[in-house]
Order: sequence, then structure tokens, then C-alpha cells
Amino acid sequence: MKKILGILLLSILFSCQTAPVVDSSIVTLGNNPVLPEPSTSIIPTVNIAKGSKWPDGVMPHVKDGLTINLYSKELIHPRWLYVLPNGDVLVAQSNKQSPKKTQGLKDLVAGYIMKRAGAGIDSPDKITLLRDKNDDGKAELANDFLTGLHSPFGMTLIGNDLYVANTDAVMRFHYEPGDTFIDTKKYPPEKIVDLPEGDINYHWTKNIISSLDGTKLYVTVGSNSNIGENGLKQEQDRAAILEIDLKTRQKKVYASGLRNPNGLAWQPETGQLWTVVNERDELGNDLVPDYLTSVNDGDFFGWPYVYYKNHQDPRVKEEMPKNLKLRSPDYALGAHVAALGLVFSNTSQFKSPYNNGVFVSEHGSWNRKPRSGYKVVFIPFENNKPQGLPIDIATHFVVEDEAYGRPVGLAIDSKGNLLVADDVGNRVWRISPK
Repeated sequence: MKKILGILLLSILFSCQTAPVVDSSIVTLGNNPVLPEPSTSIIPTVNIAKGSKWPDGVMPHVKDGLTINLYSKELIHPRWLYVLPNGDVLVAQSNKQSPKKTQGLKDLVAGYIMKRAGAGIDSPDKITLLRDKNDDGKAELANDFLTGLHSPFGMTLIGNDLYVANTDAVMRFHYEPGDTFIDTKKYPPEKIVDLPEGDINYHWTKNIISSLDGTKLYVTVGSNSNIGENGLKQEQDRAAILEIDLKTRQKKVYASGLRNPNGLAWQPETGQLWTVVNERDELGNDLVPDYLTSVNDGDFFGWPYVYYKNHQDPRVKEEMPKNLKLRSPDYALGAHVAALGLVFSNTSQFKSPYNNGVFVSEHGSWNRKPRSGYKVVFIPFENNKPQGLPIDIATHFVVEDEAYGRPVGLAIDSKGNLLVADDVGNRVWRISPK
């Protein structure tokens, strides 16, 4: 009976959409976005592109002066990328585990939406190693590097220690340069710290980056809800970036109030940590902007009480604790774009205007009409801060109502090209200057 009700409600959600609106997203972009008044409704806007397959010979479109090619298609739901010192590329093939506890009909409908979007598969729970053996821009080798993981996402190498962020723990594996797989019988994995998972695990991805001196790890942990509706006890060590001391294995909240942070990167000139964050849903087409921001120890960005600077969320009744010092994000990316991947362009072979700034992947909206995201963009930097409007780098992942692909993880390969993980298309793309 619950399944039938879910199907009926899903039909209502897709049939009761508001009429198409003028895309006003440009006002929610940049350093000083202009935010409209919030709009709530019993039935939220649901407008997600249907996950499909890339037709033969069809690829994303790239900006003039750039070229794109297929780096690998021997993959299942590739989410995150990491380039090893020898040029090998690690790809985390992963998805959310089935929740141990559901929140009723809303979760049932969310399951249907994710299935429509192309995310309805079981998690592959492995990392694949890709190697371009003849230097032609395509990976000839695709080998199972690590298997039996638990929704893996972020990866980082310190010396011979490869750290992997599963959805429930940070694990350490022994790696030797040139290895095409890790023998976990010879070198048993070691758990470093547990990470929040729990029965719901609303935002499941956990990204990871090492400090510049290799003594600490930083881990992104998304919230366990949209706006804390499951109770703030469910948000322990969530909506945050955690800092892990590798010597003591102690962890602390480094920055908080970040609804769902994902990409992490160190700015090359300043050594400053930056992240991209997915903000809350169901407040209207142009609320709330996802954002790109620098992050400092002790920063608090407002979730769930307020959004983007000091705008009160009308749905949240709890008062914000007075001891929290509110920090504003640096740069708005637009509402509901679902920013995930983040990489600075300094190690790339891209020339001006792409030589100073960040590439950001936008996985794409479900709660907006017209849709937003579903592309890779570049944000220029001046004086170590983002300036101007985003430049579209790769587009046409969606054609009409079909999503052939959705960009997720980004990395700069050993030749300076941009790699893009495409979880719906089951591919990794390679973007280069002509």
C-alpha cells in the first residue's frame, strides 16, 4: 500500500508543476547575490532530468578553444577522482547505502526521484585504477584497485599511506608506487576514525584532503536532513568539516553550519582551505544559492538557522545559539546547482582566462524550474578571491528531458588536463586546451 501511495504522490509531484518561469538565476550568482523572498509549499517543485545513456558519438559540449574526449567508460557510477604521483587515476565507484531507517512517504518518493535521476543502483563499493599507458589521453587499463569498501568517496595519499573516506569511517591502506591493486591480505586496512553514518545518513558522501604538511586530515560531513527536521541530535559532527590529527587520532569540528560541503582544495598562493557547499531545498526556485567559500578554523556558516549571510529560514523554529559567530560565504554559485567537485587550475595547462581560479562541477538541480547546474564551470580569481560570473566549461549533459550524464568529481591529471567523473554516464571525461 505504501508503494502505491508513493507512486500516486510521485505522479502528483510531476504533474502539478508550476508554469515555466523566467530564469532569474543570475541574481543569485557572484560575490553579492540578490536573494528573493522565500516561498514554501506543501508540494515542492520536482523537476529532475531523467537519467539516460550517452548515445554513440555524443559527448558534452565544451567552451570554444577547448576539446573533450572520453578518458574511460569501464565504470559503474563513478563519483570521485584522485590522481596519484605516477599519473594513475583512482576512481571511487560508489552510491548511497539503503537507509536503515526511513522517514515515511517522503523518503519513498525521494527513492523514486533518485531512481529517475540515474542513482537507483546498489553501491559498487570499490575504487578502480585507470592508467593511460600509451599517453594518448585514454585509459587502456581499468583495474579493481580496492574492493569491499562502504560507499567510498574521498581519497588522499600521504607518503605510502592511502586514506579513503568511507561513509562511516576513514581507512588507511598501504600503497606502493605503481601498484595496480592493494593486497589487503598482505597489508590489512586500518581504521583511523569513525565518521557519522547512523540509521538515516541523509547526506552520505565524505570527502577528504590532507593538510599541506601531512599531519592532519580534513573531512566533509553533510547534514542528516534538509533543515534539521530529524532533530538536532541527529546532526552531531555533521553539516561540518572535521579535522583529524593523525598522530593522536583525535577529531574536532573545524568549521560548521555547512549544510552539505563536498569539494575541498588548498589555494596555491595562500594555503587557504576552500570548499563548495550545497544549501537547503524547498524555499523556491532561486533559494538558496549553493556557494564557494574559504574556510577557517571555527567558522560557522549558519545552517540550519539562517542562510547566506543572515537570512532567517522561516521553517526553523529553534534559536541560533548566541556563542556562534556567523560567517558569510565568499561566492554564490546559484540556487540548487548541487556543486560537488572543486579544483584549482594552477597545476593545469589551461591558459588565460582559466589559469587563475577554480573549476566546479554542478551535479544539477531537482527542486528548480527551469533546471540549474548539470555542467562544469570556471570561476576566475583576482587578488586571491573569486571575481565576476562563472564561465561554462562543459555543458549539454542534459538534452531536452534526458540526462545523459551528471558531472561529479574533478581532478587535474599529470599532463594538466581536467578530468570529470560522470556518475550517470558511467564515464570519465578529459578536457584539454586545443
